Amino acid sequence: MNTSRAALAAILLTGALALADEAERPWAQGVPKDAQARALSLFKDGNGALKESLFPAAVSKYREALRAWDHPAIHYNLALALVNLDQPIEVHQHLTSALRFGAAPLDEEKHQQAQRYLALIERQLTRVTVTTKVEGATVRLDGRTLFVGPGQWEGQVRAGQHTIVCSKDGFLPDERAMVFAGGDAQTFDMRVYREAELMEYQRPFSAVIPWTVLGVGIAAAGAGLGLHLGSQGEFQRYDAQVTDCASLAPVGGCTTARRFDSTLDGANSLQTAGLAMYAVGGAAVVTSLVLFYVGRPVAYRKTVKVEAPQVTVAPLLSPSGAGAMAHIRF
Repeated sequence: MNTSRAALAAILLTGALALADEAERPWAQGVPKDAQARALSLFKDGNGALKESLFPAAVSKYREALRAWDHPAIHYNLALALVNLDQPIEVHQHLTSALRFGAAPLDEEKHQQAQRYLALIERQLTRVTVTTKVEGATVRLDGRTLFVGPGQWEGQVRAGQHTIVCSKDGFLPDERAMVFAGGDAQTFDMRVYREAELMEYQRPFSAVIPWTVLGVGIAAAGAGLGLHLGSQGEFQRYDAQVTDCASLAPVGGCTTARRFDSTLDGANSLQTAGLAMYAVGGAAVVTSLVLFYVGRPVAYRKTVKVEAPQVTVAPLLSPSGAGAMAHIRF
C-alpha cells in the first residue's frame, strides 16, 4: 500500500464520520455534539497531515480525535498512519476497533480493505499468553515488566526473537528465549526454581573407563608377579645346577658352569619382564585413580529450553507495500 493510496482512503472517510451523528448509530450514542464536532475537525487535520506524508503529525491528530469520539473511521485512518511508522501491534489494535461495528461506519469498500489489512498484520504477529502462579514473581517480556504474580498477561508481539523471564528474589529465574512465528499463538506457564531443582550430576566420561584402566593395571601387576616368581624359580634352578656341578668336581670347583648361562639369562629376562610389568601395572593403577577423580560426577545447572522454528516467513504490510518477512535463526 503506497502513501498516496493510504491518504486517499483516509480522506474519503471524512463523509462517513460526518454522517455518523444519527442517534440510532451505536458509535455515536452518548457522544455530545460538541465532542463530535471537535473530533471531526481533528480528523480532517489528521487527514491533511496524512496526505502530506506527515505521519507522526497525523497520528497525533487522530489520537486526539479519538479522545473526543471513539469512532471506527478514526481508528481506521490512525491504523493507516501507523502502517507508515511500522507499528504493527498498534495497527492491529486500531483495525480491530475499526471493524467492531461492521461496515456501516466505514463503507463496504473500506470495511473489506480493513479486513484484508488486518489479515496481513495478524500474520506478522504472535499472540502470547503468559501465566504464573508464583506469589511475588515478576514476569518480563524483552526486559519490559508485564505483571507481578500470580497473574496472567495476554497480548501480541512481533514475529521474531523474544525473551520471557520470570524471577523472584532468592530463586533462580525461569528464562525462555525463542523465535516466534507470525500468525501463531503461544502459551507459557512460568515459574521460578530452587537451586536443587536445577542441579543435575554428570560425568565428563563413562565410569567404565577408570575401572577398565584399573583392571588393566591389576592384570599387569599380576602378570609381573607371575614373571617375577618364574625368574626366582630359574635363579634357584641355576644355583642348583652350579651346586651339582661343584659337587661332582670337589677339587678345583665346577669348571663347566658357563653351560648354565642360558638358565641364568632366562632368569634375568623373566625378572626384567616382571619388573616392567610391575611398572606398567603401577602406572595404570595411578592413572585409574586420577581418572576416578577427574571423572567424578560434577554438578551442572539445567536450563529450560523452548525450541522454536529455525525459519519463519510471514506476510508483511509495510509503508512501501505488501510483501513477506523471513526470520532465520542460526
